[in-house]
Amino acid sequence: MKPRFTFSIKTQLLFLYYSSLFHFSSTLKPPPLPILPLPNSFQLQWQNDQMSIFFHFGPNTFTDAEWGTGHADPTIFNPTNLNASQWIHVVKESGFSRVLLTAKHHDGFCLWPSEYTDYSVRSSGWRNGKGDVVAEVADAAREAGVGFGVYLSPWDRHEECYGDTLRYNEHYLAQMNELLTRYGEIKDVFLDGAKGGGEKNMKYFFQSWFSLIHQLQPGAIIFSDSGPDTRWVGNENGVAGSTCWSLFNSSVIQIGGGDNDPRYQSQGDPFGSEWVPALCDVSIRPGWFWHASEHPKSARELLEIYYKSVGRNCKLLLNVPPNTSGLISPEDIQVLREFSELRHSIFSHNLAASASLNASSTRGGIRDSRFSPYKVLEESIQTYWAPEENQSKWILYINLKELVSFNVLKLQEPIHMGQRVIQFHLEVLIRDGFWKRVVNGTTIGYQRLLLFQKLKSQYLKLVVDKSRADPLISYLGIYLDPVTVLSEDMPGKKSGTYFNGTQVLRSTMNNSSRSASM
Repeated sequence: MKPRFTFSIKTQLLFLYYSSLFHFSSTLKPPPLPILPLPNSFQLQWQNDQMSIFFHFGPNTFTDAEWGTGHADPTIFNPTNLNASQWIHVVKESGFSRVLLTAKHHDGFCLWPSEYTDYSVRSSGWRNGKGDVVAEVADAAREAGVGFGVYLSPWDRHEECYGDTLRYNEHYLAQMNELLTRYGEIKDVFLDGAKGGGEKNMKYFFQSWFSLIHQLQPGAIIFSDSGPDTRWVGNENGVAGSTCWSLFNSSVIQIGGGDNDPRYQSQGDPFGSEWVPALCDVSIRPGWFWHASEHPKSARELLEIYYKSVGRNCKLLLNVPPNTSGLISPEDIQVLREFSELRHSIFSHNLAASASLNASSTRGGIRDSRFSPYKVLEESIQTYWAPEENQSKWILYINLKELVSFNVLKLQEPIHMGQRVIQFHLEVLIRDGFWKRVVNGTTIGYQRLLLFQKLKSQYLKLVVDKSRADPLISYLGIYLDPVTVLSEDMPGKKSGTYFNGTQVLRSTMNNSSRSASM
């Protein structure tokens, strides 16, 4: 009888043990509900790539023009040393993930041998009329693991059918079909409504174009002033609004519309029903095509643009035009290399990587590690800190364990759960137990970078002041930027300095953390 009794006790203990495990797992709190609108998988990948290079290249490169007339002799196009592999090597070396090529600019000249026009590389004499720039760049990009995209200008100053709505829309779609079926996977399709004054008036069948693009290249991200997948930020300076939502209502903006509100394009819409993140385009040189008389921006200028674009929930599209020989110019390469080194020197090491973290609350309680505040130190937007529901305070406490000098805050939201944060601020603990508010911010989105006056502290507080739903933070980084200089005080603003539209507080010091106006 004794063995049976022993076995019975063991069985009961095992049952109780596994029952307790089952009971614990069955009562886990589920993740918070995503808040609409949400990005699709291709938009997530697009945003994660952060930066792309634009190649403006064509007859304008040889005629020293920006907008060609469409009547330049095609034989002028002769890049004798064209090397697409060099272009792509520069792209990868500089930390960019995608490229866009002007397959056809406004002059109508096609960088591939299109069957629907005589105005292309076939008539140029380059490669004895058998060349294909699009193919060479697409192949080089594919071999290097870089995403490839095309710009096919709707405005065409060469084709005589331009102005005849039906004929030209057929012509445009035929050329688009060639680009989307000959060159493998297309990651991006860039469209715009640019057109000079006094030009022929006609209607573009954008919805038909969008449908064909998504049909032939389901994963392609389509850019235009208003989407459907990404939108223009409203300027060509690479600058987004200091508040920038990926939420948007595309019906508010017309492609090529002269009455579009650039502020709406730049800032987005907290009440928008669509997910349409912004693209910041800018050229490394004054012009978009290469000109011998022009020189590139400095690496520090590009870094400031980086703060204003990638650091404001946008993607940066930096134009780097090949020269007349068909190569990226050495001075441009040098600037890109220095730009890459600057980013690496600032952002390669999170000064908070070994910090101790605490939170005002944690979803599911402190035993639930899925939503722990330590998730903000993981470099992934798939994991995040989540507060408990129905809280009045949303705070992350950071103990750096020693005095650290820093002047940059990096934040990310898990945008697959929706964009949530409306307003936040950072505080540091200073003498006598007082908290000093360092900087105010509004939207976060995929990524937010805030630069402020350099300071030294051990204890920090990230406070979310306002949010569309329970705020979720996927990443928090603290960095030191030794090169960027904050702008001087703006006239009439005595409470702080401003960098890229973000208020940096110099002397707000109290325990109640009162708000400061933007």
